[in-house]
Amino acid sequence: MTEPVQNVTNETLESIAANGMWADGLTFTPEVVQVARALLAAVRGVAPAGVLPPELQEVVDTVRGGAAVEITQIPGADGVLLSALTVKLNGSEPCPVVVIPAGWSPLGWLPFVWTYLTLAVDGYHVLAYTPRGLGTPGEVTTSQGFIDVAGEKDRADGHRVLDYAQELFGPSPIGMLGESYGSGLSQLIAATDPEARVSAVVALSTWGNLATSLYDNGTRHLAAMQLLVDFTGGTPGKPEEKFDPDTLRILDLFERGEDMDEVVAWGLDRSPESFVELTNSRGIATFMSNTWHETLFPINEVLETFERLTVPKRLNVWIGNHGAPEAAGLVGIPLGFPFPGLLTPMREARDWLDIHLKGIDRSQSEPVSDQIMFTYRTRPIAGGAQRIIEPAPREAAIDWSQVGTETERWYLGNGGADGTLVPKPETGWTRSFTIGDKDSPATSATAVAEFLKSGQRECYGNPQLYRVGDFERDRLLIWQTEPLTGGRRVRGIPSLHLSVGSTAPAATLVAYLFDVAPDGTARIITHEPCTLFELVQPEQRVVRWRLQGACYDIPDGHRLALVVNGYDKLYSYSPPGTTTITSPEYAESYLDLELG
Repeated sequence: MTEPVQNVTNETLESIAANGMWADGLTFTPEVVQVARALLAAVRGVAPAGVLPPELQEVVDTVRGGAAVEITQIPGADGVLLSALTVKLNGSEPCPVVVIPAGWSPLGWLPFVWTYLTLAVDGYHVLAYTPRGLGTPGEVTTSQGFIDVAGEKDRADGHRVLDYAQELFGPSPIGMLGESYGSGLSQLIAATDPEARVSAVVALSTWGNLATSLYDNGTRHLAAMQLLVDFTGGTPGKPEEKFDPDTLRILDLFERGEDMDEVVAWGLDRSPESFVELTNSRGIATFMSNTWHETLFPINEVLETFERLTVPKRLNVWIGNHGAPEAAGLVGIPLGFPFPGLLTPMREARDWLDIHLKGIDRSQSEPVSDQIMFTYRTRPIAGGAQRIIEPAPREAAIDWSQVGTETERWYLGNGGADGTLVPKPETGWTRSFTIGDKDSPATSATAVAEFLKSGQRECYGNPQLYRVGDFERDRLLIWQTEPLTGGRRVRGIPSLHLSVGSTAPAATLVAYLFDVAPDGTARIITHEPCTLFELVQPEQRVVRWRLQGACYDIPDGHRLALVVNGYDKLYSYSPPGTTTITSPEYAESYLDLELG
């Protein structure tokens, strides 16, 4: 049953602008839902007077005066009914269409009503819909069926939605826009549409390869999968309400870490990267965005997909985590709240639609635009937090391959209590730590239920601070440089080369890079796990793996620290044991850092 509509005040909007859109997990804050319900009621003419502040009411009045807004159901490929919202502009002149599959949410298409209305004000017909299976029973935004996780049924549903859009709006240029789950669906539906009707895609907080998003370097991203399973709108603990037996079997294999080849094949079938040749052959102009500390769809797999595109393309990479940069522009924050640059991510995404659906000349930089981590200027506000007064600068590049221009190698040395990172090889040493399921302050995120909120705080000027001195040395190993003269411009994908052994038959290694200030506080630059199997004592296995891409300026006089432990709450981990890292002659352990 739909909740009552509450008045939206400037304080409501300020709360969203200051704190973002995420509550725990993948749920939206009450303020985001409050704004969406009020906008929907107002545009349908059923809201009490004064429910919206003037700036939002003006948008609603414009839409009501120039368009018809309807909630409807669209038959999917096998008769499943998909909840949809349509905004059809009045008049006989053809207008471009934007089709918006909802993200992975119990609320379906509801949270982004502001986006649908402002697109209509900008001259677009809009059709937003909830993919099959998502939503809370009894809500008008809920669609029937079982969740297909961007498989063949979801893609066929999308093609039926395009049919419906053409019948409703008439022949028009069509673009698709999606955030998170909706972003992957947009790419996949556009690439596989039998009639090749989609000209442009905007994919926000997107994925390129779902298989490596969930499982890479022998390590399962357990927290990400559990987060998705938990926030579908079904009864907690009863996934059978939302997933069919085939999908439940894949989820079970993933949870147990069995038959992972089958899980990988399932993920590849749901990956835009698998359909990139179709995207290229159809010339679908593709806009992608992601974040440096993305925990659902890590940046490297997006970079790889982007590099393979030969169509008009753009990639924006922002500070923060999943959905945080685009949040304010998606859910309804008018101009002036609360810091400069807050609405830039969505403005540039919508410019892409104007360029490729309307032919409007919108000035944009080179195809790759990287925001440099934590280089914003801030001022203190109440509660000890910071507010951005000057956005972090961005750097443009022709392609991702042009971002890093040189590689600096740091060898792992023995040092004293902690190891050292030195420019020349040091061999013959051995360092060990205990692995298992004990949490550590050296971790990629805060509590699992809050990791999107921590990324949101990072995006909004409050990155998490660590203290290297608090890290338990029995549970991890640390190597640090001397204070860096002139600092370093980290640009690209760092990689790690280690010689590893363990008393257990498998060993999970989670590597982190930190920027350590002279006062001992640190900020995380990047990280990535890797799990080794079939280890036999006393043999050492040489392993090389890539950390996630980064654009980070280490200031003059700061140290670079490499931390390796065996447990991070986001990932699967190996059985308890003792892991040993060595640096034998001809197989030295080292870190390669891409600079620019």
